[in-house]
Amino acid sequence: MKLCLLLNVIDPKIGGVMIMGDRGTGKSTTVRSLVDLLPEIKVVAGDPYNSDPQDPEFMGVEVRERVLQGEELSVVLTKINMVDLPLGATEDRVCGTIDIEKALTEGVKAFEPGLLAKANRGILYVDEVNLLDDHLVDVLLDSAASGWNTVEREGISISHPARFILIGSGNPEEGELRPQLLDRFGMHAQVGTVRDAELRVKIVEERGRFDKNPKEFRDSYKAEQEKLQQQITSARSVLSSVQIDQDLKVKISKVCAELNVDGLRGDIVTNRAAKALAALKGRDNVSAEDIATVIPNCLRHRLRKDPLESIDSGLLVTEKFYEVFS
Repeated sequence: MKLCLLLNVIDPKIGGVMIMGDRGTGKSTTVRSLVDLLPEIKVVAGDPYNSDPQDPEFMGVEVRERVLQGEELSVVLTKINMVDLPLGATEDRVCGTIDIEKALTEGVKAFEPGLLAKANRGILYVDEVNLLDDHLVDVLLDSAASGWNTVEREGISISHPARFILIGSGNPEEGELRPQLLDRFGMHAQVGTVRDAELRVKIVEERGRFDKNPKEFRDSYKAEQEKLQQQITSARSVLSSVQIDQDLKVKISKVCAELNVDGLRGDIVTNRAAKALAALKGRDNVSAEDIATVIPNCLRHRLRKDPLESIDSGLLVTEKFYEVFS
């Protein structure tokens, strides 16, 4: 789970993580703690969509027009945003709506950006994603697929960039996820309850230590956190130079083909995740070991569901991997 989250921070194009597991296994805690590790990015000052001053793909329409007019943009450094999507959110709040106050006072149609605007170039986290209303799921699917959010309301038509890392968590007992939404998540992590008694005691003790004095607890892990932060920053900078050999690419696609994975997302995500892992380890070449680490998480949720199959889908992927790569 932690590895999937880190790889997505290094390469947001992996496409997010779906975390499924039992109640009380620290899923939400882990995702929310990711905020402390997020690196800083350059954004255009005062822009509601966190527009990228260099990349036109991540620019709002107004910023792009300013660039075309040759205007000098003021740039600020800011932490990557993490936006929580509550289950009870309305569609207006998610997509954005008409600014009623401006319409009444100034008589102009103005747009009030929603959560998708805030999440551009950041992280959108949906807790209990399997309980999310269908119409909100449709909105998420639409903007996750195109990277843009289009609002058509009361004679106003506005598009803005909405490229975010989609992170969802849920408990499989509370309901399955729609397959088309599951496919949108780049990686899938399964979290089980720890069975080892000693490890459980350690978790309980750590939790008690945190409750007693949160500041002291944080300080005790400060050095490790900073080291991990530097690792992520350097991995992001070397990611573009990481290479993957042609025969490894062929083998990845062979695994996907033999597992009857629908579409090509599986191949693309596995390639990206393996590169991100190599960058995290500080190497510029992907090894078969990197692929072995990430491939179960990239493919397990893309396999056709067989109701008679009792074996875990992650094991199926691992078996097929060793068969092809040996």
